[in-house]
Amino acid sequence: MSKGIGSIPGLHTAASILEDCPGYKLDMFCIPKHYEEDLDHVLIPSGLINDRIERLARDICQDLGPQPIVALCVLKGGYKFFADLLDKIKQLNRNTDESIPISIDFIRLRSYADDQSTGKVEVLGADNLAGLKGKNVLVVEDIVDTGRTMEKLLNVLQEYQPRNIKVASLLVKRTTRSIGYKPDYTGFEIPDRFVVGYALDYNEYFRDLSHICVINEKGRKKYAKKD
Repeated sequence: MSKGIGSIPGLHTAASILEDCPGYKLDMFCIPKHYEEDLDHVLIPSGLINDRIERLARDICQDLGPQPIVALCVLKGGYKFFADLLDKIKQLNRNTDESIPISIDFIRLRSYADDQSTGKVEVLGADNLAGLKGKNVLVVEDIVDTGRTMEKLLNVLQEYQPRNIKVASLLVKRTTRSIGYKPDYTGFEIPDRFVVGYALDYNEYFRDLSHICVINEKGRKKYAKKD
């Protein structure tokens, strides 16, 4: 199999970053000086992310339009993907014959300590979601790892009796820890590497990095939570 990006068949094809993909050297891109020694390589450049989101927006509009939707952003990591995805949908709304009325809401989840999922999911902000009853909901998430966090969130959202729920995730990680959950819309399927950037963090660092990169061991130790 060739190195690089492939595709995963399905209702909506996900761009698959292959296991042996070497990524891109850091010096090929503009990386903030304070992170240069903490990253191994660029996995997905920002321009490729932007183009992929444009296609996701088109798929979502074709599938869900013209019915109104509530776009639900999963904070904090999902905010950048959420903002860019909605910008693409708004562009389509302005330039096509059919458009989708969109309202927005936010929820915050907590399941990570350092680079590992804790297995315990804390849902914050769910007490303000009673307005989802009878609505079409689009959950926008940054990354699906094991799938347990999203499964927990979907169980919580179902308690508010929405009409239906669709999930868009920028990334889905291939991991043996996965419970098998797949979102309705996936930007990229990636190997089991800990990635940062494009609002994905490591203990709140790296959100200010434009590209999606793989953190190195030095970066993990430098930004690990201190006891």
